[in-house]
Amino acid sequence: MTPAINTAKKKKVVHTIHQYHHDPRAESYGLEAAEALGHDPQQVFKTLLFCLNGEPKNLAVAVLPVEHKLNLKLAAKAANAKKAEMANPDIAQKTTGYVVGGISPLGQKKALPTFIHCSAQNLATMMVSAGRRGLEIELAPQDLAMLTRGEFVELCLD
Repeated sequence: MTPAINTAKKKKVVHTIHQYHHDPRAESYGLEAAEALGHDPQQVFKTLLFCLNGEPKNLAVAVLPVEHKLNLKLAAKAANAKKAEMANPDIAQKTTGYVVGGISPLGQKKALPTFIHCSAQNLATMMVSAGRRGLEIELAPQDLAMLTRGEFVELCLD
């Protein structure tokens, strides 16, 4: 069990765990998950950390479809910051307790502001990392928002 799965279980959220063999050579962990599990990439979401206003440890979380690219201006706007940039991977790992490519929005060591791409609201279920490469958790978008205290916002221009 990972902290992400334990969080869902503790709150009695309906979820499904999906496992697949992770290929360390995969260029995109999220697309690898969608392909390996045979799911629509619009239903599989990646978790990205970004820092606010040039402060490396002032972090927030973006959850967006694996095929999309995070727009940092929209991320900054969502977080009420002047600017946003991608977080340092070492700081992201230390802050969340997860390794890059397996960072889950659930069960992080420190509760961070979380922003979920608005397209998730149209889905019955969505998949996010369950806290390890090769492990995904499927749950309702509203449950993810409740568990992370996240909000649905526009995060991409594409």
